[in-house]
Amino acid sequence: MSNEAPEIRRGLAGVVADYTAISKVNPETNSLLYQGYPVQELARYCTFEEVAYLLWNGELPSTEELRRFSIREKALRHIDRGLIDLVMSMPLSCHPMDVLRSAVSYIGAQDPESYTKDSDHIRRTSLELMAKLPTVVALDIRRRRGEGYLEPDTKMGFAENFLYMVFGKEEGSPANNRADIEAFDKSLILYAEHSFNASTFTARVITSTMSDTYSAVTGAIGALKGPLHGGANEAVMHNMLEIGDPAKAEEWVKNKLANKELVMGFGHRVYKKGDSRVPTMEAAFREVAERHGGEKWVEMYDIMAKTMYDNTSIHIMPNLDFPSGPAYHLLGFEVEFFTPIFVMARITGWTAHIIEQNENNSLIRPLSAYNGPDQRSVPAKSID
Repeated sequence: MSNEAPEIRRGLAGVVADYTAISKVNPETNSLLYQGYPVQELARYCTFEEVAYLLWNGELPSTEELRRFSIREKALRHIDRGLIDLVMSMPLSCHPMDVLRSAVSYIGAQDPESYTKDSDHIRRTSLELMAKLPTVVALDIRRRRGEGYLEPDTKMGFAENFLYMVFGKEEGSPANNRADIEAFDKSLILYAEHSFNASTFTARVITSTMSDTYSAVTGAIGALKGPLHGGANEAVMHNMLEIGDPAKAEEWVKNKLANKELVMGFGHRVYKKGDSRVPTMEAAFREVAERHGGEKWVEMYDIMAKTMYDNTSIHIMPNLDFPSGPAYHLLGFEVEFFTPIFVMARITGWTAHIIEQNENNSLIRPLSAYNGPDQRSVPAKSID
């Protein structure tokens, strides 16, 4: 046995755990690829539904395949009375991610099919989750506002239907604005998948035990809730609201850096030359801001980004959460719902990885290096 100290990679940094054909960060072009397609091209030319199909099937759909896929997704959007009652019964003080996690468990408990590793079975489950989770999120948003439930509209596309279920079709609603719908759809595409991130890896670990899809997704939601992962987009907007005035942004960032505190929305474990998703989302944010009077947030965004770049030795740049936070705020979403919206997109990537893990499964069980006390004996107790 070797006495050499093991190499510890905290956070599994730099560890290559397995192969995946689903997505790749291409360092040569600083581009994120979904099944080989650059995500910025997918966001420019495709809808979220097409990208979901791509992630689950490996190829973009034909016109007829997309038509059939969309019909099936729309038919699954409705949620039953039991799930509506469950959402309505949850405390208003709980985080919306708690509601979403419970909803996935409910949907799983109601599934009449026994779980199998069959890829087609998992695709059916995945499509149902993709269709129903936006309905759950929209219901939760409206009940916290004291507004009534809006049934999904099966004539609308995925992004438009969600905006309708949240905001209705009143004048000024994003659901009435084609540019807002397209900007929101782009954000879903950009959030859909990102290789072995923390929540996806959680889903793969659970899947590797031969547990079911709903359990894996529930675990992934728990991982995404954390502010160092999915919750970062919420933290970005909380910070911007705290700053309040663009004139205070530079000093705020410099104080954070001086105190060695994290500035959420900046830096990334994978990207070394900036997050490749940012240019697409930043353009969408600027367009949304122009339509919704968000000049203040654009100015603050620019000041914060420049201050971070100029005052960090490695020139730290924004990640996807930085432009998406204020974009969602300007569309009218409450901050605590930014991460549930992330789930609506990432459910496609999670379940693609669940399919892939099952197709060539090996139990994920790393080792640890012990650094506790040496072996010792339990003290003998005196007997009176």
